[in-house]
Amino acid sequence: MIETPQNRQPLSPRKIINVKGRMHYSESNQAWNIIKFKSEFLNEFRQLKEKRSKFSYEMVFSRTEGEMIETMKKIIKDRTLMPVLMFLYKDN
Repeated sequence: MIETPQNRQPLSPRKIINVKGRMHYSESNQAWNIIKFKSEFLNEFRQLKEKRSKFSYEMVFSRTEGEMIETMKKIIKDRTLMPVLMFLYKDN
């Protein structure tokens, strides 16, 4: 599930941020799968502007609220990660 190998270092913001944006359509994937970070987000995670660095991501989805709560409890207990909550919406 969630693990932080030694070759990965979690990024943490300095303050609480709430950023809203739109997803973009990828013709090659024929899906809405491109998320562009807004400046508010990039200002908190300045490391993402390092051209020579490499970054990765990990998403965790749970089927039930109970599974998600257990995952969050483990993250809090291990003190290894600060998760980013992301909500997906279908706009009208």
